[in-house]
Amino acid sequence: MAPLETRPEASDSVRVLNRVFGYGSFRGDQQEIIEHVCAGGDALVLMPTGGGKSLCYQIPALVREGVGVVVSPLIALMQDQVDALRALGVRAGFLNSTQGPDERREVESAFLSGELDLLYLAPERLRVPSTLRLLDRGTIALFAIDEAHCVAQWGHDFRPDYLALSELHERWPAVPRIALTATATEATHAEIATRLDLTEARHFVSSFDRPNIQYRIAPKNDPRRQLLDLIRTEHPGDAGIVYCLSRRSVEQTAEFLVAQGITALPYHAGLDARTRAANQARFLREDGLIVVATIAFGMGIDKPDVRFVAHLDLPKSVEGYYQETGRAGRDGLPSTAWLAYGLADVVQQRKMIDDSDGDLAHRRRLSAHLDAMLALCETVECRRVQLLAYFGQRGEPCGNCDTCLTAPETWDGTIAAQKVLSTVFRLDRERHQRFGAGQIIDILLGKQTAKVSQFDHDELTVFGVGTELRDSEWRGVIRQLLAQGLLAVEGAYQTLALTDASGDVLRSKRQVMLRRDPERPAKAAKTSRSARAAAVDLHPGAVPVFEELRAWRAAAAKEQGVPAYVIFHDATLRQIAATAPSSLAELGTVSGVGENKLARYGQQILDTLAATTSST
Repeated sequence: MAPLETRPEASDSVRVLNRVFGYGSFRGDQQEIIEHVCAGGDALVLMPTGGGKSLCYQIPALVREGVGVVVSPLIALMQDQVDALRALGVRAGFLNSTQGPDERREVESAFLSGELDLLYLAPERLRVPSTLRLLDRGTIALFAIDEAHCVAQWGHDFRPDYLALSELHERWPAVPRIALTATATEATHAEIATRLDLTEARHFVSSFDRPNIQYRIAPKNDPRRQLLDLIRTEHPGDAGIVYCLSRRSVEQTAEFLVAQGITALPYHAGLDARTRAANQARFLREDGLIVVATIAFGMGIDKPDVRFVAHLDLPKSVEGYYQETGRAGRDGLPSTAWLAYGLADVVQQRKMIDDSDGDLAHRRRLSAHLDAMLALCETVECRRVQLLAYFGQRGEPCGNCDTCLTAPETWDGTIAAQKVLSTVFRLDRERHQRFGAGQIIDILLGKQTAKVSQFDHDELTVFGVGTELRDSEWRGVIRQLLAQGLLAVEGAYQTLALTDASGDVLRSKRQVMLRRDPERPAKAAKTSRSARAAAVDLHPGAVPVFEELRAWRAAAAKEQGVPAYVIFHDATLRQIAATAPSSLAELGTVSGVGENKLARYGQQILDTLAATTSST
């Protein structure tokens, strides 16, 4: 696609939006961002997943003279990203370590001859002198730095190669740069700007709210069975991602789901590269498949119809949690973010921090991230309000999270806390012993177990003083004491110990308010969310048409070897089913049907509509 003009006008971006992407208007800050970059300005863009970040650099690359160079850490997804652009008629290519010499030379030649609109590079390619010399010989429209949070050191996505991207401006001072991310606190925002030398750039911060996602955090009680219940009652046949902390848990959870008749695949760094690539490709190309993964999976996944993201272990930070849950519902349809959370999660995470490499300041940062995650789990307020507040934004109670749908209670747990802390104190000071939560609870409940008898714990004055609460309720008390820093985890055996703050509670100088989980946590209706979403704005007669269009799309995607969403998103097919266009001109007015897709698929769609109508 040739550039429209050397000096772009505001109307150019609108024309590209209509002609190439098939959309009638921009959303939110998109137009302001695009026209700023088209005019040669630098930008730092914070926009939630599904908010349309990619258009903010794709359209300027098509409007400005030259090739848009996109720096992306997602080598495994570059082929899919390029396929999606080529389906729109955009001339796109990539250079990364998966290519052979001939394929690289072909892409380099296309770049130099002006036959590309967008070129995707992994950040490490910009450390290779031959790549820099190649870029020097071509005309660059802009640099887009995708997943810009990888420059910040708060989490697992940190990529040292991103730190070198600040040099882009030094080597190509006249080329505009746009850095984009879906996840950033105010501190991370500032870190990205500093590390990428974008402090003088214009910053655009959209709302991080994703109202289509229902956030729910459930007390952990046989989490795999809880997950199975979620899938069977709310998401049968839906695509989803399940996150686990360890590779072993990933394997076991995937095997468990398969044994229950659910199509699930594992994904973690311990699998060989070919298996990982095959599993990712199946997830992108097949409907209703579930991937069970470590946090290594998901960044940059453009699959729009992921209906749920489930966590079977506590994430290490709110940033990581928000980024991972944001992979659900990119198409704007109702989706679920579900987390199973329990005492063992808190104990495990505290121990991991104590055992982590790094200095005291590093461990304090990890503790601060965990404390914020625990605060989200333990809140009695709206989950969405708490999430937005973490990212420095205000929100109103959403009415669509578990705490809004079934409000938890708070209760004065000071006496219960004193009983736990007193038990820990007496074991330590009187017996010089330390134990985990299970033994503390057995003592409080007055259970005559083998371990209680072995250590004569039935002779302690606190033995049996806690019969007013059930075992599960005591676990909740200990979990929250750990979350509030009133208990600590120490040693290889994860035993409980008092903290500096414990004394005020024992001396009745500090009140301890605790959260009581609802007996029946919030749950959506027992029908597939995607089934209900698919019926939105469709009269009964249009539902079979929508399903026929989906079947046609699946066949076309299989024939071309691309994910179904590369052909059309569900939202576009629903609009086609609802409006039933009878001509190419009418079909061209549907959102998401650009010129290239109209020319390529238009008649097939009209034929499918006609066949469906005649059969009914």
